[in-house]
Amino acid sequence: MKNLLKVLFISVLLFSTHSTSAKGVDVGKSVNEFFEGISKESFKDFDLEKEINERTKKKSSSKHHESAEEVEEEAGFDPVHHVIDAHDIHLWGEGHESMSVPLPILLWTENGLVTFMSSEFEHKDDGSVIVSKNGMSFVKIHEKIYQLNSGAHELHLNHETHAPENAIMPLDFSITKVVVAIFLVAFIMIFVFKASAKKYKTSKPEAPRGIAAWMEPLVLFVRDFAKENIGEAKYMKFMPYLLTVFFFIWFGNLLGLIPFIGGINMTGNISITLTLAMFTLFIQIVHSKWAFWKHMLMPPGVPWPIWFILVPIELIGVLIKPAALTIRLFANITAGHIIVLSIIGIIFTTHNIGWAGLSVPLALFISVLEVTLVAFLQAFIFTMLSAMFIGAAVDDGHH
Repeated sequence: MKNLLKVLFISVLLFSTHSTSAKGVDVGKSVNEFFEGISKESFKDFDLEKEINERTKKKSSSKHHESAEEVEEEAGFDPVHHVIDAHDIHLWGEGHESMSVPLPILLWTENGLVTFMSSEFEHKDDGSVIVSKNGMSFVKIHEKIYQLNSGAHELHLNHETHAPENAIMPLDFSITKVVVAIFLVAFIMIFVFKASAKKYKTSKPEAPRGIAAWMEPLVLFVRDFAKENIGEAKYMKFMPYLLTVFFFIWFGNLLGLIPFIGGINMTGNISITLTLAMFTLFIQIVHSKWAFWKHMLMPPGVPWPIWFILVPIELIGVLIKPAALTIRLFANITAGHIIVLSIIGIIFTTHNIGWAGLSVPLALFISVLEVTLVAFLQAFIFTMLSAMFIGAAVDDGHH
């Protein structure tokens, strides 16, 4: 209880530092006297008076406002770095004290295939470690692997274009943490669907139990909006795809919200969302009817001169729809991760424990909101829009 009171007191005190220091109040002395009678041992490493004086001096001597990017760079914190794909699964720590799960690196070079484990980069991503394999040297910076030119001992990037000046980029077929997440989600889906199907094959006609009781409402939920958007006579043909994409996105969203497993942001990777959107576009075009193209190429009720304006717009719209699917899922999931990381990062960029009183509850609230609502909602929106696009393509046009 005393520790809780101390944390709350620090939070209030540090938030009011600017106003009290401006008035000349010796808050450091008051605070030290307050804590001296409570617990010297628990705060022996925390000099509050020094912290306040340093922050007051920094504020008074500052002649310009730093941007958020500059503050994060100085503090060594970049939330974007934590949501991009990586060649290992970082668990905790930094440098030699970090704990990571190494993953295999597969590079196709001019001399053929080169393989090694990501741990040979010593968990560094700044290009400072050179890995030599088959007479070639490789460095990794910002999760991009470069092959250095013969005789080069460090990577030189163009300051304007950031293109390598003394290296080339081999084809990277590595097993990254997003690829691991894909296999993990696929394994979970196979297990869940097979277990559910087994219940229906072996059980007598009765209410589902166990995992089947959990899956049945979700399957019926997808079936209902698929039937509504595609049509009762044709929806069953597309149910395998719609169920697969719904659970793949949902499970992937939930996996990315589990802490302490490296921040796997599978559905926040634009390559994944683009691939899913391309599947929807492919199914839409392959199963499309003549009525779909006729309505697009010869708009009914419109004078033919206007066709030269409407037809290009309609054709572009066919590509805009999967682009919208791609960006919507990618942006929403990535934004959620960045917001949580940025809120927590305030504590470290300001070097002020007082922000924990605001950052931790707010980050916890957003995380719970993502688990309970956003993860499911984004899977539903992607699947429902896919059903709508497919339904429009397979419609016979008889009204």
